[in-house]
Amino acid sequence: MSATGGSAAAGGNIEIHAEDGSIAAQWISEVHQHRHVHPPVREPVPWPQMVGKIPPRAGAFQERAERSRLRDAATSGGTVVLCQVLTGMGGVGKTQLAADYAEQAWNGGSGVDLLVWVSATRRDAIVAAFAQAGAQVCGADLADPQQAAATFLAWLHAGRPKWLVVLDDVADPNDLTGLWPPAVAHGRTLVTTRRRDAALLRGGRRLVEVGVFTPDEAVAYLTDVLAASGRTESDTELAALGADLGCLPLALSQAAAYIADAGIRVSAYREQLARQVRRLEDLSPDALPDDQPDTMAAAWSLSVEYADQLRPVGLARPMLELTAFLASNGIPVAVLTTDPALAYLAAHAGTSVTADDAQGALRALHRLSLLTAPSADEADQAVRVHQIVQRANRDTLTPERYEQTAHAAAKALLAAWPNIERDTALAQALRTCTTALISCTEQAGCLYRPDVSAVLDRIGSSLGESGQVSAAIAHYQQFAAAANRHLGHDHRSTLGVRYQLAFWRGRAGDSAGAADAFAALLNDYVRVLGHDDPDTLATRHSLASQQGWAGDPAGAAETLATLLDNRLRVLGPDDPVTLATRHSLAFWRGKAADPAGAAEAFAALVNDCLRVLSPDHRETLIARNNLANWQGYAGDPAGAAEAYAALLEHQLLVVGPDHPDTFVTRHNLAYWQGHAGDPAGAAEAFAALLEHQLRVLDPDDPHILNTRNNLAGWRERVTRGEP
Repeated sequence: MSATGGSAAAGGNIEIHAEDGSIAAQWISEVHQHRHVHPPVREPVPWPQMVGKIPPRAGAFQERAERSRLRDAATSGGTVVLCQVLTGMGGVGKTQLAADYAEQAWNGGSGVDLLVWVSATRRDAIVAAFAQAGAQVCGADLADPQQAAATFLAWLHAGRPKWLVVLDDVADPNDLTGLWPPAVAHGRTLVTTRRRDAALLRGGRRLVEVGVFTPDEAVAYLTDVLAASGRTESDTELAALGADLGCLPLALSQAAAYIADAGIRVSAYREQLARQVRRLEDLSPDALPDDQPDTMAAAWSLSVEYADQLRPVGLARPMLELTAFLASNGIPVAVLTTDPALAYLAAHAGTSVTADDAQGALRALHRLSLLTAPSADEADQAVRVHQIVQRANRDTLTPERYEQTAHAAAKALLAAWPNIERDTALAQALRTCTTALISCTEQAGCLYRPDVSAVLDRIGSSLGESGQVSAAIAHYQQFAAAANRHLGHDHRSTLGVRYQLAFWRGRAGDSAGAADAFAALLNDYVRVLGHDDPDTLATRHSLASQQGWAGDPAGAAETLATLLDNRLRVLGPDDPVTLATRHSLAFWRGKAADPAGAAEAFAALVNDCLRVLSPDHRETLIARNNLANWQGYAGDPAGAAEAYAALLEHQLLVVGPDHPDTFVTRHNLAYWQGHAGDPAGAAEAFAALLEHQLRVLDPDDPHILNTRNNLAGWRERVTRGEP
């Protein structure tokens, strides 16, 4: 049988075939074809709700300044901060601070009804977490995660219960495009990331920098962790370990776990850490504490990969390797943009590299919190890298690349080192960087192959010329021992280091000791290199000068006169070495009771230095200094004072006010000012000089003692009314 019915909306006539042909069967079949399915009514969501899992609290969690700063940043001047971004290098404890904040919000009675914890290392992980939250709190359909996440974000905006969303370990700010929780009064967002991109600070977000522990926090942390294993150590040892590890929480926790597992003392761990041949991987415990995912050695590997993908592509990793050999607390940007540094970057990137590219690599590393790089307008143009990040990056290098990088760092330092150190802060930074380079290459001997790096001598001369004579001697003692160990006693470079050590002993006032050292060195030079080798002749020159200072000026002059004949024959009259020998000969003739002859010889020498060298050359300036001095001793103190005043004006322009040569000129100017009839002016000048020297020079520098003696003498003359 057939039946007609329905409507246009139902599709017109429908023919129905029922099994029994009954009207009831027709109706039931028709109802089944046209019914609508309605979802069941959703039960109200019980509050509070948590989506995701807050990481467990670390053992010996420390109350630290950043914890208060995180809470204080919630309001600033009465303005609510709806989103805070915890940023800092890996291992400083950002996740632990965020977890503590979330626990307080959840359990501390602050009225948070919804807490969402998201491991935000990838965009798909963020979408999945938001989709799950959408399904849990507002019935979103998980079959379409993108739509479910969008539904959840819209729900957050709609004035629902108070909520807190934590986005932990955001690897790329672009992953949050279109996924930022809304900035609404009833919600808060907390982000942890190693990134420092400007995009993270848009929309009123507040940056909270997370640094390492303070020294006191490091000691307290280590004390608590070791106490849990029944261990006690002195605060002194713990503080030293904290300093060794740069107070980095990750490194401290893994070191403490290793110490406890191995059953060793802190001092033993520090000894192992100090051995550059031991890798950080070897000094991490088998089972990491506090659910940490990475060892110290691996903690920053992902960040390096990200940084290397940023523009300029491929330069971040070699730049970080270069910085790993220099001072952690201040690498001049000028060092990292020298030609040797650019050549190193280019060799590993496979393309030409400019200074702007090097700056771009630093910015990429800065964005990933792998180092701190200054902006172009900052006065302090220094890069800072945590020492454990440096150590971890050095550990990844093959022996060949380790040596290549060390030599590149040494060449970059030399290229940035000015011949005349007008900028004392730059000179100190270069010396500190060189000390760090020596420290991490000494055991391997990198800087002694294939030739001794010139930077090893440059730091010694810089120390001495800056007035730190005791430090220069200590450096050359260590340098000589290392050269002897790596190269052998008779190697020319080893002999050259011994020369510098003897020279600075003489500059420190130990003329007799310096003379003995030069005499022994001369025997070795003659035996190894012969009588006429330039280094043999230079040693004869210096030995003569030290004999003069030791009390035999006539003998020194006689030896130098013979040496000068040799210099003129071999090198000619205009060679700088010949000029230096004439300089010393003229000086010791004056000391041997011929001041007029010395003044005459220096007058001729100054003319030749001006012709052959330059007015600004150090040899020319020292020759002018001695000319003025012997002019005074020859009976013209007023002329000497006038000459010194002119020389001082020139030196201030050439080497600056803090250079030891400038101090010598000021000293001699004051001396001859007094002898020219102005004892009060001399005393005043010596007082000002002493104050300046004490700020700049090594306290043990003999020049300071000399200034004190002259100041006392001229003050006594003023008191007695003597001319």
